[in-house]
Amino acid sequence: MGAEIELNEDESIAVFSARRVRNRLRADGGKPITAFRETLAWGRERLVGLFHEGTPADSLVHARAHLVDEVLREAWTQFLPQSSSGLALMAVGGYGRGELLPHSDIDLLVLFDEASLEASKSQLENFFAFLWDIGLDVGSAVRSVHQCAELAASDVTVITNLTEARPLIGDLSLFAALQDAMRPEHMWPVDAFFRAKVAEQQARHAKYDDSAYKLEPNVKESPGGLRDIHTVAWVAKRHFGASSLGELRERGFLTKTECDELFAGQDFLWRVRFALHMITGRHEDRLLFDHQNKIATLFGYEDPDRNRAVEQFMQLYYRTIKSLSCLNDMLLQLFEEAILGKGQDLEAKPLNSRFQLRGSYIEARADDVFQKSPSALIEVFALMQLHPKIEGITTNTLRLIRRDRRLIDDSVRGELRSRSLFIGMFQQGPGLTRALRRMNRYGVLGRYLPVFGQIIGHMQYDLFHTLTVDEHTLRLVRNLRRLNMAQFHHELPFFSDVMSRIARPDLLYVAGLYHDLGKGSGGDHSEAGAVEAEKFCLAHGLSHADADLVCWLVRNHLLMSLTAQRQDISNPEIVTAFATKVGNRSRLDYLLVLTVSDIRATNPALWNSWRESLLRELYHSAGRALERGLDNPMTIAEKVAEQRRTAYALPGAGDVDGALTDRIWGRFTPDYFLRHSPAELVWHLAAIANTTEDQLPLILVRTLDGRGTTVFVYMRDRDHLFGLSTGVLAKLGLNILDARINTTADGYALDSFVVMEGDGTPIENAHRFEEIGGALRKVLADPSISVVDVNRRRATRLRHFDTPTNIHFSQDTAHGRTMLELVSADQPGLLSLIGRVFHKRGFLLDAAKIATIGERAEDVFYITDRQHQPITNEKVLDELREVLTRTLNSAESTHK
Repeated sequence: MGAEIELNEDESIAVFSARRVRNRLRADGGKPITAFRETLAWGRERLVGLFHEGTPADSLVHARAHLVDEVLREAWTQFLPQSSSGLALMAVGGYGRGELLPHSDIDLLVLFDEASLEASKSQLENFFAFLWDIGLDVGSAVRSVHQCAELAASDVTVITNLTEARPLIGDLSLFAALQDAMRPEHMWPVDAFFRAKVAEQQARHAKYDDSAYKLEPNVKESPGGLRDIHTVAWVAKRHFGASSLGELRERGFLTKTECDELFAGQDFLWRVRFALHMITGRHEDRLLFDHQNKIATLFGYEDPDRNRAVEQFMQLYYRTIKSLSCLNDMLLQLFEEAILGKGQDLEAKPLNSRFQLRGSYIEARADDVFQKSPSALIEVFALMQLHPKIEGITTNTLRLIRRDRRLIDDSVRGELRSRSLFIGMFQQGPGLTRALRRMNRYGVLGRYLPVFGQIIGHMQYDLFHTLTVDEHTLRLVRNLRRLNMAQFHHELPFFSDVMSRIARPDLLYVAGLYHDLGKGSGGDHSEAGAVEAEKFCLAHGLSHADADLVCWLVRNHLLMSLTAQRQDISNPEIVTAFATKVGNRSRLDYLLVLTVSDIRATNPALWNSWRESLLRELYHSAGRALERGLDNPMTIAEKVAEQRRTAYALPGAGDVDGALTDRIWGRFTPDYFLRHSPAELVWHLAAIANTTEDQLPLILVRTLDGRGTTVFVYMRDRDHLFGLSTGVLAKLGLNILDARINTTADGYALDSFVVMEGDGTPIENAHRFEEIGGALRKVLADPSISVVDVNRRRATRLRHFDTPTNIHFSQDTAHGRTMLELVSADQPGLLSLIGRVFHKRGFLLDAAKIATIGERAEDVFYITDRQHQPITNEKVLDELREVLTRTLNSAESTHK
């Protein structure tokens, strides 16, 4: 009949016995389609029940394959009863391995000889039509052995699928002939097959940025996923003829512990995939945000904070794939040695008494090296850093590292040798990132630094942090290193120049390593990280002064980004307050490069020309404040005068008559001059001077100073101007990065918005500029338009996050206005909705600071009443809070 899948001895799986399944299929009462459909539905329901009962995932996937085997055999018997010779039905691909999830593709191959095919064409067509009728998602091919061999010889994917072929029913001699045709001596010799599968894996990993730690991983295809296990199995089968991964243990390629780890990881990933199929009702391998919470619940994770439960589940997921990635590395390297003979004939060259080189790989000189000297577990990585031509670690030494890493305890951490080796890696500099990555990959870094071990695989359930904390941390260190390397100077030349002035980059690398490690302990992670960083620095021989700098950086690593993105850095008082916290130019340099590296390692989409311009502006302004002296801060009047002097000196400023310039600028408030660059002042001036009253509103759109695209509106002030403007921009699909609102004493509005396209790309098309200007002019020039409806749907990814609206008020007494800080779920037209509420409640908007952090909007608005006075009545503020919260929550539910 064909190859039978052996079900395990679990009594719960006995329900899928061949006899029981066949009895169900034959109980048709003359209606085979109904019987087959009902049997498949019964099987799915029973498998779901077994999943909830905790049946191992390997039993579930094999039981599903066994059920489908019996369905196909019975259907084949009904439609091709005389096909004992000349035709054979084969399972290929994952189904060939005997692994099927509830909605997996069922890949079939019909082998034939010419005479049998011609006589059976119509029966085969009816057979496959029947399979679709009963609800099986079948992928099929009908080929001769010769055709299969031709395709397989030229395509590694085809040979791989056929390698896993399993006969179900029919002429087994055809299967034997196919096996013979595909033997390594006829096609794809083992070494060529191995190289092709390794290249295939490398290409697949590159597709996922060589990272297994993305927020929405693919359980099957991402690095460390099931496909990595398949790659090992395919090579093992081609080389050894092994029918299962268990045979690798029998052949000495895997220890019992490694084999158990491999199978436990595979079972976990199968269980995750089974859950994905179950909750989506379709073939789904992506662990999307919408599914993560549901699966965390299915896996028994509970927490009052739902996010915490999903973070625990995902930490287990990431730690599992980290372990599987390590095993994949080791096994492929073992195959490389066994199949390609790499390094076997090379003479060992001693490096020291513990390690030697074999070719370009480092290896331990004895199997008890780490047991005799556990600090050698750090030394091996330090040696690789010192000798950059070393490509890797021999497989036997990798196995020793995995076996003996448990020996790193407090006594080893306290050894002077261990500490000297580890801190020396930071002081060495070149090769640091690779060394830390290897230490993390092979489980040594988390052992040596338990505080790092706590954050391995830790994710934060939001769209802001796109990587696990450990991966983010190592990317930050990598970013710092790149700023210090000449070959990468072209990437961020300004920040690389600042980095070149850093006296002690090693301290910066230590601060980068520790900046987020406090996230493993709860509470204020910056403060907790600073405490841990101080212990580390003093324990590793750094001076108190060095430790103070590292701790200050860890404690304040968010200071510069929060100041630049959430406060009005055009205000000299804000800059002076920031500069006071920094204290000196040296710390400012350290903090700048740490901030840039942190943002770029948190979320690649966050880094853009706008954020770069904000950081550079704050850096320069704070630098000038420090040079001037913190006891002699620049006043607002001095800053305004400086802005005007600089603008006067720019090309184009002289095109406007001096008296006219004085009349125009004399109408504008000091805030206008503070919030716009000198180049913008000249740009606005020339346009306003050449625009008559009947030509208003004046709309200017331009990309200036590398700050993103600025949209400038000049017109007589009108009700709800902010809401209308932001509504139009949102309707055009633009992302608003900044809003600067000004009103002249004689009632004219000067509003500026910095925008980018919704996908974060800059606006460079002149036609797009015209489209933006035209859309704004059409709405703002029409006094009958009071509302702009933004009907764009909220991005799908945003719908999976619950961000409650939170509003806090405080008084900006220095400027006579009220500050409203808002955190809410980002949604299309958010600013327009807020502007509409302000208008209806009779509040004036003086300024706004816009920041979108992943799925969260974190905006600051400065408002006054109609008499330009701050709002101090608590009842009025409470009512505003209640109305805003109700409005935004209602709009969010509408967009979902």
